Parts: sequence; structure tokens; C-alpha cells
Amino acid sequence: MIGLPPFLRNLLGHRPEALQVAAICRRGRGKAAEVLLVSSLDTKRCIVPKGWPMRGKTLAEAALREAWEEAGVRGHVNADPIGAFHYTKRRKNGLEQRCKVLCFVVEVEGLDDDYPEVGRRARQFVSPKAAAKRVQERELKQILRTFS
Repeated sequence: MIGLPPFLRNLLGHRPEALQVAAICRRGRGKAAEVLLVSSLDTKRCIVPKGWPMRGKTLAEAALREAWEEAGVRGHVNADPIGAFHYTKRRKNGLEQRCKVLCFVVEVEGLDDDYPEVGRRARQFVSPKAAAKRVQERELKQILRTFS
């Protein structure tokens, strides 16, 4: 379907990729740097906090909000994305949606013990190298390796 006009791709069942934002939460610098991984809600696999853009917030602000909702992270977010990765999201209705995820660095200043998804996700700081081994998305692995 590459090369077809967008209206024809849509008629043939091609759905455009959706945009999400992710927070690469970092604490420490140099060899002491660690990044935060959280467990996904359904499969419990290792992911970074991510979600949908939010009305009234920049993409960076939405990434910071996701970090707080999913892991209780308080910190400062860099306004510019450091990269992107792609994955396929399975919706509750069973349909799959291809997503492009822009990644923003969040410098962690603290962690709250009470946040919206407490008890639903595990959170763990690990070295960037360990994080890259634990996530599944190839492009995200590459982004995490840049912190090593």
C-alpha cells in the first residue's frame, strides 16, 4: 500500500499510526545512571511509562504526566524528544493499532508512594544496559543504550 494516496490506503483498511509519548525516567549521571521500567498492565512485561497526548499539555508535559500516573515520578522533563520507537498496541476490542512513541527524558527528582496506578504496576530502576535487555521494542533498546 506504500505509494497510494492516503484516502485509498484508508479505504483498503490501512490505519495511520497513532502518536503516543513516553517518559525515559533517569536518575543519576554517568556510570551511576539508572532508568525506570514499569510493568505493563496486561502482560506484566517491562516497558517505560507511556500514553496518549493530552489536551492542553505539550507532548513533553504529557510524558511527564504519564510518568507520574504510572510510577509516581516527580521531576523535570526535557521539551525535546530524544527519539522514537514503534510498537503494535492491542486494543480492548482485539484490534491492533500501530503506534509511534516519541521519547522524552525525565530527570527524576523524587518518587511518590501514592499515585493513580500504584499497586497495578511494578516499578524498578535499573542500569540503561539492563533496561535495554528487558524491553522488547528494538528501537527502544537502542534509545536506552545511549544512556550507557
